[in-house]
Amino acid sequence: MAKTNVSMVAERIWHAALAARSEDSLMQELAQSLRLMAGAAECDLLLREGESLVLMASTFAPELAHRVRIGKGIGLCGTAMAQSRPILIEQGLTNHPQFRAYPGLDEGRSESAVILPLAHEGGTLGVAMLRRPTPWIADKGEINGLDEAARASALAIGLFRSACEIGARRSRLGAVTEVTRILTGSPYLEEILQLLVNITAQQFGYVVVTVRLLDEEHQELVLRATQSTVKAYQRKRAIRLGESIAGRAIAQKRTIVVPDVQREADYIGHDLAVEQGLHSMICVPLSIRDRPVGVMSCYTSEVREFAADEIHALETIANQAAISIEHAKLQVRHTLMQEMHHRVKNNLQQVVSLLRLQLRQSHYKSLEEALNDSLSRILAIASVHDLLSREDLDHVGIRSVAEALVQHQQQSFLPPGKQIAFVVRGDDVRLNMTQATQVALILNELLQNAVEHGYEAADTGDVHITVEDRDDEIGLWVSNCGDPLPAEFAAEEQGHLGLQIVANLSRALGGSFSLKDVLGWTVAEVKFSRLGAE
Repeated sequence: MAKTNVSMVAERIWHAALAARSEDSLMQELAQSLRLMAGAAECDLLLREGESLVLMASTFAPELAHRVRIGKGIGLCGTAMAQSRPILIEQGLTNHPQFRAYPGLDEGRSESAVILPLAHEGGTLGVAMLRRPTPWIADKGEINGLDEAARASALAIGLFRSACEIGARRSRLGAVTEVTRILTGSPYLEEILQLLVNITAQQFGYVVVTVRLLDEEHQELVLRATQSTVKAYQRKRAIRLGESIAGRAIAQKRTIVVPDVQREADYIGHDLAVEQGLHSMICVPLSIRDRPVGVMSCYTSEVREFAADEIHALETIANQAAISIEHAKLQVRHTLMQEMHHRVKNNLQQVVSLLRLQLRQSHYKSLEEALNDSLSRILAIASVHDLLSREDLDHVGIRSVAEALVQHQQQSFLPPGKQIAFVVRGDDVRLNMTQATQVALILNELLQNAVEHGYEAADTGDVHITVEDRDDEIGLWVSNCGDPLPAEFAAEEQGHLGLQIVANLSRALGGSFSLKDVLGWTVAEVKFSRLGAE
C-alpha cells in the first residue's frame, strides 16, 4: 500500500472527526474510509464497553450497530483486542477455528480478513475487521499501512470523545449558571418549579423532568411541575416516603440512578414509561441542611450512564432550587401577612352583606335561628382561613373544606333526634382563597338546606357531598335521601335565602346551580369551569 494512500486516508479521517455531529456518524465514516483504503468489501468497527466489544458501525450490516456484543477474548476480534496486534487471515476465514459469525447473518462469502486493533494512548479502544471475498495476500508494508490508518482512526475517536466531554462539562457548567440565574430571579413558587423543569430538560437534553415537593403532614411527595405535555404524566399520584425511586431518594437523602425504569421492579408507572419511551432516570433530592424539600427526577430516551460531573451539576442545581423554593415560600407567607388585613376586611364585608340579606328576611321563627344561620356562614369562611394556614400557602382543597363543614354541622347544627350520616368523596380540587371562600359558602348553604329541609320530617338518612374535576370542569353535588322536593319546585322562585346565596355565588364563579329530584334523592348541583372562576 502506497504511503500517499495512507496519508490521504488519514486526512479523510481527520476531516470526518471535525465534521462529525455524533459518535455514530463518525464511526460510520471511519468504517467507509478504512474499507476504501484497504480495498476490502466490508468493514466492521467494534469498541470496548467494559470487558466486551460492541459493534458500533458496519458497512455489511449497519442495522446491527449497538446490537452485537462479543465477550472478552472471543473470536478473532477478541483475540486481536487482547493481543493488541493485527491479525491476517489470508483465506478460509469462515473455517478458521477462532472465527465467530454474527448471529443470524450469513458470512459465507468472506474468504479473508485483516483484524486491526484501534490503539490509542497506550490502550486499545476496540478493533476494525476488514473482509474480502477473495484471498488476501498482504506483505508487511501493507499491514503496517493498515495498522497506521487504524491508529489514526483510534486517535480521531479519542479526540472526538475528549471534545464531547469538554463540551459537556462546559454545557453543564453553563446549565448550572443559567438555572441558578433564572431561579434566583423569580419570587413565585409555581414559576420557579416550572422554570426548573423546563430549563433542566433543555440544557441536559432530558425527555422528561419532574419536581415533587414534600407534603410533611401526609409524608407524601406531590407532583408539582413537569415539562411533559402528556396529561396522564401530569396527573401521576402522590408517592409516599420510601415508596418507589423518588420516595427512596428523599428518604435516604441521596441521589439514585436507575439504568432502565422499564425494567426496575420498584418503579411506579411502567406502562407510562413504555408508552413515553423513558429509560434511564436520575432522582436528586432537594434539601436544605439535610431537611428534605422535594425531589427532582430526570429521564432519558435511551439507556445510558450519568457522568460524575453531570450528577454533580444536577445536585448543585437541586440545592439552589431548594433554596429558591424555600425563599419563595417565605415570600408568599410574607405577602399573605401583608394582604391578610385586606382579606379579613373583604370577608367582614361579606359577613355584613349576608347579615343585611338576613335582615330583609322574615321567615326566621326566632333570634336563635337567625344567629345560627349567621354563625354557620361565618364558620364556613373561617374554615377556609384555617385550611389556608395549614395547607399550601395560597390554595385550598375543596374536599378538605367539605370535610371541615361536615364536622361543624355534626358538632353544632345537627337537630336533636336526627341520625344523619355524611359521606364526602371525590377529588380534592385546589382553588385560590377567593374561589375557595365562595365554594365554602355554597357548600355550607347546601349542607344546611339538606339537613333542615331534607330531614324536616325524616329522622334518618344520608347526605353525600361529591367533588369532581373533569378537565378543569368542576362539579359539586350535595344529595340527601330524606324528604322529597315539593312538586314543581323551582329554586330561583321558591327558594329561601340560602338557595338565593347559592345561586348568586354560582353565577359569580361563572357557573350554574340546579336543585332537582333524581331517583328519590334531592340533588343540588353546582358546576363551573376553573378558568371561568379565575
